[in-house]
Amino acid sequence: MNTTLIGVDLAKRSFSVCEVNATGRVLRRRDLNRSDFACYLAQLPKGTPVAMEACASSNHWGRRCHELGLTPLVMAAQFVSPFRKSQSAKNDRNDAEAIATAARQGNMRFVPVKDTDQQARLSWHRVRDGHKQAKTAIGNRIRGLLAEFGIVMAKGDKPLQRVLADLDAFDLPADFKALIQQEGRYWQEENTAIDACSAHITARVRQDERCQRLVAICGVGDITADAMVASVGKARSFKNGRQLAAWIGLVPKQFTTGGHVKLGRISRAGNTYLRTLLVQGARSTHRIALSTPPDKATPEQRWIQQLDQRMSFGKAVVVIANKQPRQIWAMMAYRVDYDPCATVTRMPQSKEVAA
Repeated sequence: MNTTLIGVDLAKRSFSVCEVNATGRVLRRRDLNRSDFACYLAQLPKGTPVAMEACASSNHWGRRCHELGLTPLVMAAQFVSPFRKSQSAKNDRNDAEAIATAARQGNMRFVPVKDTDQQARLSWHRVRDGHKQAKTAIGNRIRGLLAEFGIVMAKGDKPLQRVLADLDAFDLPADFKALIQQEGRYWQEENTAIDACSAHITARVRQDERCQRLVAICGVGDITADAMVASVGKARSFKNGRQLAAWIGLVPKQFTTGGHVKLGRISRAGNTYLRTLLVQGARSTHRIALSTPPDKATPEQRWIQQLDQRMSFGKAVVVIANKQPRQIWAMMAYRVDYDPCATVTRMPQSKEVAA
């Protein structure tokens, strides 16, 4: 078999396969269903690279390739798009060929395949985030309906809870009141589901040494620590902390020409969930640093106080959020505890990165 690399366009039921040789020439194309694709992988020689785009099922097929002795190569979709021959003619076969061509590039960056434990942990975060969105939607719906009857309340959960608990105090039609009470029960069920997910995540953090290290960072709580450990996995997947910050989308865009460097806003590429958690934590860190007296502040808090003096609140929060992934990477890579005075002390001399 002269095939040196397999490009696969994944889907739920249909899979398009493109086999290429060492020179990049297409040798064969196949269109397979799900069961046939699994049998096809089992027949490939061990060590064969199998390239695919990062999507909902890429981790599953990546783990299947590992079990069969193959080498999965998972790439972000935006890295594959430029290699499609015709941008106007997008189909499964063209996508599979573009995936194979992109994977052959020597400077291509590949996404690590998540194991089942990582995906199980992240599932709790996805479900919790889904309940939060549902809760917000139901709460806004209730507020909008009540506003049509002249009932307006302040922002937050407590004002809404007080109104729902005392609907009899308002002159409302009986059928409308029953509808609001029903929506209120749905809203409360979402609150209960969020609390249950949070409790499960917190209990898991208490048993994970890596998470226990991370929660010592100001602004990093149980949710953020568990999400970082589950998403990042092994720290050595990233060369340094800046790569981790770039993967989360917290580094500025660059517009460079003729040696003139111009930095723009943050890229906001990559993991939106982690970026949201880190920015929220940075807000908390900023507030705590400004409320700490200078004589009791740590070097990091004094640095934040200096940031506040020379830039706006929004920029300062982004700078803090950019620094935290770098701290997290160093703590996970070197297996060290959080040091608030790290800016004035030397980092470990050992260059060996923990597995």
